[in-house]
Amino acid sequence: MVTVSLSVSAVILGMALANLPFGYLADRWAIRPLIFFGGLIVVLNSLVCAISHQLWVLIGARFLQGLFIPSLTTCLAAYLAKSLPAERLNVVMGAYVSATVLGGLGGRLLGGWIHPPLHWRYAFVTAAAFTLLATLWALKSLPRATAASPSASATVGFWALLKRWALLRIYFCAAGSFALFSSVFNYLPFRLADAPFYFNTQSITSLYFVYVMGIFMGPAAGRISNRFGSGQTLILGAFVLAISLALLLSTASVWVIIGLLGICTGFFAIHAAAVGALNRKLSAGQGKANALYVLFYYVGGWLGITGTGWAYQLGGWKAVVGTGWCLLTIPIMVGLLEKKGRRE
Repeated sequence: MVTVSLSVSAVILGMALANLPFGYLADRWAIRPLIFFGGLIVVLNSLVCAISHQLWVLIGARFLQGLFIPSLTTCLAAYLAKSLPAERLNVVMGAYVSATVLGGLGGRLLGGWIHPPLHWRYAFVTAAAFTLLATLWALKSLPRATAASPSASATVGFWALLKRWALLRIYFCAAGSFALFSSVFNYLPFRLADAPFYFNTQSITSLYFVYVMGIFMGPAAGRISNRFGSGQTLILGAFVLAISLALLLSTASVWVIIGLLGICTGFFAIHAAAVGALNRKLSAGQGKANALYVLFYYVGGWLGITGTGWAYQLGGWKAVVGTGWCLLTIPIMVGLLEKKGRRE
């Protein structure tokens, strides 16, 4: 079982290792070839997974997929940041967040509902076809880059970006908000499987459809940020999260579902506003800056799940909710600083 689980963790490990290098490359090389060749390698390794009859070949192909997925995420975010005027950046980055939500939800449906478990190889073929089409469509429809030249971006290092407090606080916001979000979705199934709910596995899985809220909240958060500012959007998202966490303490299923919808609404509003705010502050180094954002984002999720696990053991679900309320101080403080320092 542990060996089989490597087919999932190998992807995450590959992404973790390659994220910063691709951020570096995105500031030095033309991004369109990176997107094309990276997408092609992801597609080819998906086909290798489909035809493989050896577990370690499958794990190796999944690891290679993880290594090149940042060419389709970090590089794409950097490309958009370099290509778009500032007034459009918040909304488009919000749409980018929505696309990642749709992709995550589609992957779950592809693996569980569209293709039955015995036909898992077809899922890899279908995923390869979708990835190839998405890569080609992106290359055809993406705007031409008009922002800073690669040489200008190359002069901005990772450490220089981390020393900018205006950027570092956005990274902390990403880490804190995803720590809360991942903790809720990691430990809520244990609560729902126990008294007084006694949900079965299918019912718990169906609750992931609340992710759909993220599809709508991405562009909406971008428009709200344009009108009221990113700081106000971050505070509003944190307020929605706080109320939603309280609803998750209920023993009535309907309030728990409403609370989950609120969790997705608040989190994706914060995520979209933070991505937009980050890229609006950049005149160079977009690749490295977005790579750091993704790194903080996933490290925050890991720390949230790990830390909240101890809280859950010690105090049950109420301790998880209490930890979430504590984590909300991060986006609230960042939102207040954004409101105060919009001139930065």
